[in-house]
Amino acid sequence: MRRAHIILFSLSLGLLTFPGLAGQAAAQQPPEEKRIALVVGDGNYEKAPLATAANDAGLIAQTLQAAGFDVIGARDLDADGLRSSFRDFLAKVQADPANTVAMVYLSGYGIQLAGENYYIPVDAKVARDTDIPIEGLRISDYTRQLASIAPKASIVVLDAARPQPFIEGGNPIAGGLALVDPSPNMLIAFNAAPGTVAPSESGNYSVYAQSLAEMIRTGGLQLPDVFAKLRLRVSETSKGAEIPWDDQKLSGPFAFFDRAADAPPVQGSPDQVAAIRDKPLRDLGAQDAFTAALTRDTYQAYNDFLVAYPNDPLARRVRAILAARREAITWRRTYLADTPDAYWSYLRRYPQGPHAWDARRRLTILSAALEPPPSFAMMNYDVPPPPPDEMVYVDRPVFYFGDPEFGFVPPPPPPVYFLGPPPDDFVVLAPPILAIGAVGLFLLPRPAFVPFPAFVRPPAYVRAPPGNIIFNNIHNTTVIKTVINNPAPSPAAIAAAGGRGGTLGPALP
Repeated sequence: MRRAHIILFSLSLGLLTFPGLAGQAAAQQPPEEKRIALVVGDGNYEKAPLATAANDAGLIAQTLQAAGFDVIGARDLDADGLRSSFRDFLAKVQADPANTVAMVYLSGYGIQLAGENYYIPVDAKVARDTDIPIEGLRISDYTRQLASIAPKASIVVLDAARPQPFIEGGNPIAGGLALVDPSPNMLIAFNAAPGTVAPSESGNYSVYAQSLAEMIRTGGLQLPDVFAKLRLRVSETSKGAEIPWDDQKLSGPFAFFDRAADAPPVQGSPDQVAAIRDKPLRDLGAQDAFTAALTRDTYQAYNDFLVAYPNDPLARRVRAILAARREAITWRRTYLADTPDAYWSYLRRYPQGPHAWDARRRLTILSAALEPPPSFAMMNYDVPPPPPDEMVYVDRPVFYFGDPEFGFVPPPPPPVYFLGPPPDDFVVLAPPILAIGAVGLFLLPRPAFVPFPAFVRPPAYVRAPPGNIIFNNIHNTTVIKTVINNPAPSPAAIAAAGGRGGTLGPALP
């Protein structure tokens, strides 16, 4: 792919950016914080296309632009295009890292192999496990580069934990994405918990992407709260079939949007919220305790629920969540140790587990026997071994919480004082104004932009990205109707909005 294509992605996403407004932001002193994002939606896979991936990326790109991000965005990239996009993104971050918040959102297929996560480009030829490191992009290569630049904060979202269609025979691989540790000042998020996959979707947008956009737009939420509420919303909307995950090592505050002091409350009293966040689960009712466990999303929280409510109908669902987390932690610590004793220890705990073949692959590479000697040093994991009733969940090639074999009762809705219903204009999002086929090659679809409430605004210290008409007009219904949500705005309309000409989404040469 020509480098000119990648440069153009940042200038004209096909959804949003076009020569834009100086507006009042230009008259202000330059704010302290730059925001830069890489947003990719890969759905045009030959073997199993993804219906919503490009739309999801378009929705997230549009939402981030409203929050003041300078977005490099594209769809259906091959391996060369992905690498070039990452290079351009990292170069932008490196220009002023101390004052830059960097975000990556990838929607497509992700695969884990031997403790590493790989993002699969649309041109990948993957038929067996050995093809994955060759054809896929190893995510840790890019998160390490991002961490070495040391931006003010970084956010990496992999909307890619799906049943993989590529490997159908030979040695199996574990499903979903592998548990990882974020670097300092980094948050990492998956659309589905480590070792699990999200169900297939065919609507306009995925549950995860739409919920992420909703929580970003809420305003006033610190970054960990955005993803905690996102997890509750996705669990509620998917009826428990999908449970997102995130982990973070942030050292400072970050909010996508501010919320005015006179804005309507988005949650209940501080005491009610604190009960969900901090109170011992045994002191809550079963349904509130379930919400609290999901909000905290830790091994300890799920275990505490089972101790407090072992016979509640929700206990079966929590056992499955805990089973996936216990196995993911066990494998992560095994992989980090990377010794024969560690892999024999994993196989002792999970002889048919999702990473059993990963353990055997590593034993072969380490020139060790597949069977341990009569006496070996069993690894001392921080989590106890799984009880027998957990094995039914992890002894399977693909683990998703919506599996009808589990027969789970639906999860309860979160208490309204902690997570209210979604805004009316975000319950059913219309399809993109310019969808795939109506936009240029590689350009993201352009969703219809939903105006922001007047009390939600980007923080004053955010530096306005150049030519971002959305950032400057998130409340201006006239510009939104006549320009942003117009498939082909006239030059007069663009000029009236303060633009300098141009079109929405010019096709690439």
